[in-house]
Amino acid sequence: MKPASGNHELLNHMVEKGCLKQKVYNNTCAAQNLFKKTFLEMKKDYENGDISCETPIPFEFKDKSEFETELRFAGDVLIFMMHTNVFQFPRDHFIHNTSYVKEDPTRSFCGMISIYNFLSDSIHYRRVNDIGYLIGRVFINKDSHFYLDGKRELRLLPNNFTEMVFDHEKARVIVESAIRYTVDFDLLVPPYDQVKEISVMEIISTLDTMTIKTGKRLGFKFQADQEEL
Repeated sequence: MKPASGNHELLNHMVEKGCLKQKVYNNTCAAQNLFKKTFLEMKKDYENGDISCETPIPFEFKDKSEFETELRFAGDVLIFMMHTNVFQFPRDHFIHNTSYVKEDPTRSFCGMISIYNFLSDSIHYRRVNDIGYLIGRVFINKDSHFYLDGKRELRLLPNNFTEMVFDHEKARVIVESAIRYTVDFDLLVPPYDQVKEISVMEIISTLDTMTIKTGKRLGFKFQADQEEL
């Protein structure tokens, strides 16, 4: 007994959508691996470079899992985290107005790699209440074309979804820009009123369980940050 024509169309649609998402997923995995390769190359460059400092400044790469990789340097941590799902941009996103997506709407389905910045001490001392910041996101589609959004240095990079194909060179540029932004994204003194009170429990707690939050912009709002988002 043959399936009804409606069921046949439904099954075909299911298979097509599944194949699309699998291709996007594979391309996103490949991009994550290129980031890891870039980290290793930069680590070797740093170790072989003629850099002098009285106190050694760490530049360490840690491959935590297939979907998460970590780069530590000069008191900061960058975490590149790949989401395992595939996303569609909202209907009002400008990508849908490009001729590239209009020709083939499936090109708007993308995998996502998020770039987070944490203080190295927050991770090292397990200060679970400390704040990290999303500084960029890389979206990659079935053609390995990519779109990048994020903070200052990342937003200034060439960013043409119609033409830009993710490769080793692009991975290097994104990593270098993320490091540059992070190095210049300084830790500010928190507002006095925010830290003027402390409980007995907090003062006797070890660093591992301290509940006082630390973050580079905790309690502050900056016009520049609002404009960059």
